[in-house]
Amino acid sequence: MEKKNHLFKAEISQMLDLVVNSLYSKKEIFLRELLSNASDAIDRAKYLGLTQPELVADNPAWTIGIVVDRDAKTLTICDNGSGMDSDELENNLGVIASSGTKAFTQALKEKGDAANLPELIGRFGVGFYAAFMVADRVTVVSRKRGTDTAAEWSSEGTGSYTIGPAERAMPGTDVILHLREDQQGFLDEWTIRDLVKSYSDFIAYPIMFRELPEKTFEKEEDRKAAEERAAKPLNTMVALWKRAKKDVKPEEYAEFYRHTLHGYDDPLETIHFSGEGQVEFKSLLFLPKTAGMDLYMPQKKMGLSLYVRNVFIGNDFDMLLPQYLRFVKGVVDSSDLPLNVSREMLQDDVVIGKIKNAVTSKILSTLGEMKEKKADSYLEFWKVFGRILKEGVHTDYSNADRIKKLLLYPSAKTDSGKLISLDEYVKAMPKDQKDIYFLTAERIEDARCSPQIEQALKHGCDVLFFTDPVDEWLVDSFREYEGKKLVDVAKGDVLFGSEKEQKEEKEANEKAAADLKPFLDAVKEQLKDHVADVRVSTRLADSPCCLVAGANALSASMERMLRAMNQDVPHEKRTLEVNASHPLVQKMKDLTGDGLKDAVELLYDQALIAEGSPVPDPGRFSKLLTSLMLK
Repeated sequence: MEKKNHLFKAEISQMLDLVVNSLYSKKEIFLRELLSNASDAIDRAKYLGLTQPELVADNPAWTIGIVVDRDAKTLTICDNGSGMDSDELENNLGVIASSGTKAFTQALKEKGDAANLPELIGRFGVGFYAAFMVADRVTVVSRKRGTDTAAEWSSEGTGSYTIGPAERAMPGTDVILHLREDQQGFLDEWTIRDLVKSYSDFIAYPIMFRELPEKTFEKEEDRKAAEERAAKPLNTMVALWKRAKKDVKPEEYAEFYRHTLHGYDDPLETIHFSGEGQVEFKSLLFLPKTAGMDLYMPQKKMGLSLYVRNVFIGNDFDMLLPQYLRFVKGVVDSSDLPLNVSREMLQDDVVIGKIKNAVTSKILSTLGEMKEKKADSYLEFWKVFGRILKEGVHTDYSNADRIKKLLLYPSAKTDSGKLISLDEYVKAMPKDQKDIYFLTAERIEDARCSPQIEQALKHGCDVLFFTDPVDEWLVDSFREYEGKKLVDVAKGDVLFGSEKEQKEEKEANEKAAADLKPFLDAVKEQLKDHVADVRVSTRLADSPCCLVAGANALSASMERMLRAMNQDVPHEKRTLEVNASHPLVQKMKDLTGDGLKDAVELLYDQALIAEGSPVPDPGRFSKLLTSLMLK
């Protein structure tokens, strides 16, 4: 049997039904699509007028009109753009997915006449059919510029259409929607205003309400109100991100932030920049002063508002922004962005990655500049969003080092309320200090009173306080900074000072451990159900004891937090360290019998209280303490 080529066949009415009912998720998108088409028509007319001035000899004031006829239940979108003749109506509207904009662009490129081609919105040739989501009949009356005749295209969206002669006084196009009974709400003036504001606010041409030519007014005030309404555009037409930064006033940025991006107050910082090179885009980003209530809701999509050639596509495109920068508000506008056919979703494409990288890099650079040049402003930002920014160390390996430089922490040596960066910590390190010391705690107050930091301070070493729940999770990805290891002073073995001092202290500890061996063995035996070991400490200076976790174990604060979240966390025994030179330990080593047992129990409870953990038997602790006080 001989092979033959065959063309696919389609049931047109079913295909149109699929386009109308499955392509868009929101019915109101129809107005955006029709206004975008009108804008493209004007762009085409202006462009053609550059080489064929006779086409624009009427010197039109380029506008897009919206006409509401409640009696006829029609909504009309009209423009004075390039218009179409009957052949173009058939080719552009009678063939689904045939884009007049795309054909116009392609024709100019083939002629080598696309050097100054305007940015046109239409690409897929299906946006027009969104009208059938709200209309049971659509009529298009159009007159092509340079001709004296008009044509009419009409369809009920059932798979057929009619084309015939029509009358239109001026060049341009009217798209008349005969709205369905259940879609009459789109005749409401405030609904239209809201949709224009949401989706088409930055279209470059004024979108105006227009009255029916034959409409009369019984009252003079009604006529004046209609004139006032028709005189003011529904859209602002001012896409701030496309203006030069030097030409935009701070109050204009603030107004845009509040009303377009729904900011609660003025922004803390404004980032206005353009991307050039392989991918071209413009963006206007803002760092807020306050955190919204939805910032910590994982189910809430948060991202940038996306525009394509000034037309709003959506406001939750998180693909353009990493999660740890989800607090940033703003706009990205690019003709290079790969949208799906309904223009409601981004396609996974290398273009997205390039824009995301550029946006991320600019935000981190701005934060770095704020930290160096606007310390107070950066501190204000950090107190609100620092916890979220920290996530990037764990999730964004390529930018982890840049993010580390932005981190701020309280420390043992800083005054209350003050924070220092890792660079500041490293700069202030004693010459013999090789590691960066930190301590995790639930509160700064607890950290400052922690016995584990005593020897570090005695040797002139500062200790960073990690008090955010995210900090301990972060340490797994944050092993070092600038070649210096991060060491938890409450875990494992740790020595301070120079190599000579460490050697001397180690020898002294070994001698003290030998002298205290009977006492240490007795304490270990009594607390065998609670601790893994009992040993002489290298980290205590003034306190008699402390509890220390294993090098890779959870900290006590993390255990408490997980249990508070009803997580099943197995208890991991820690090591009890004692200060061999402390007077209390020296007295306890001579005790025997019940006196020693009671003292050891109190010593262990004291270590628990010092780290913020509850004692196992508060009643017993109270009795022992009372007895001790009476003695």
